[in-house]
Amino acid sequence: MAEQLNISTSEIIHQLKLSCQIPEIVEAIATQTVINQAAKEAQIEVTETELQEEGDKLRLEKKLATAKETWGWLNKNHLSVQDFEELVRNNLIYKKLANHLFAPQVEKFFYENRINYEAAVTYEVILEDRDLALELFYAFEEGEITFSEIARLYIQDSELRRAGGYQGIRHRKDFRPEIAAAVFAANALQILKPITSPKGIYLIWVEEIIQPELEEDLRQQIIDELFTDWLKAKAVPLIQKAQFKLDNINSTEEVKSYA
Repeated sequence: MAEQLNISTSEIIHQLKLSCQIPEIVEAIATQTVINQAAKEAQIEVTETELQEEGDKLRLEKKLATAKETWGWLNKNHLSVQDFEELVRNNLIYKKLANHLFAPQVEKFFYENRINYEAAVTYEVILEDRDLALELFYAFEEGEITFSEIARLYIQDSELRRAGGYQGIRHRKDFRPEIAAAVFAANALQILKPITSPKGIYLIWVEEIIQPELEEDLRQQIIDELFTDWLKAKAVPLIQKAQFKLDNINSTEEVKSYA
C-alpha cells in the first residue's frame, strides 16, 4: 500500500470527468468569462480598500479568525495568496456588475411582480378521504375541534405532528397552483375548504398573509435573481460551444490544455 499519495493535474481532470463534473466546470468558466467581459465594457474597477474589506468579509464568513486559520484554509483548498485575492476580486466584480446592470430596474420589476413576493404562514393536514376532510372542516368552523387537534389525530410524521402541521413562511411559488390560488385569496386566521390534489385532500389553516415591502434584503434578492437569469442567457452560447469541444476530446491532457 502506498505511503504517500501523489496526484497529478491530469488525474484531477480525469476524476472530474468520471464524476461528471466537467459540465459544472465549463459553466463556471463561461459565467466568469461573461462577467469579466461585461465588467470591462462597463469600466467597473475595484480599489485596494474594497478588496481589503471584501477579504475581511470572506474570512468572517469562513470563520477564519486568525492568520493560522486562514493559511490552513488556503492550504486545504490549494489556494495561493494570489488565488485568494483573485477570488475576492471576482466576488466584488460580481456584486458591482449586478448592481450596475439591475439596481435601476428593481422597483419596476418589484411592482410588476409583487404577487410573487407575497408570503403566507400556513398549517396543513393531508387526508385521503374527502368526506372526512369536509367533516373536519365544518367541525373546525363550528368550534368543535382545533386545527392542532386535527393535526395530532391525522398527521403521521411525528415532527410535523408536534408542530401542528406548521409549514412555515412560504411564497406563492412554493405552493401547487390550485393551492396557491386559494391560500392567497384567503384572510388571516381562516381555514380553507378541502382542496383536492394528486397528493391527497389538503386541509389548510391560513394564519397570516404577509404583504411584501421593498426593503434592502428583498431589493438585493431581486438584483441577484435578475443577474443570475441574465448570466445564464449570456453563458449558454459559450457553454454549448465548449461542450461541443469536450464531446470530441479523448484524452485528459487535451481537456487540460482546453481548460
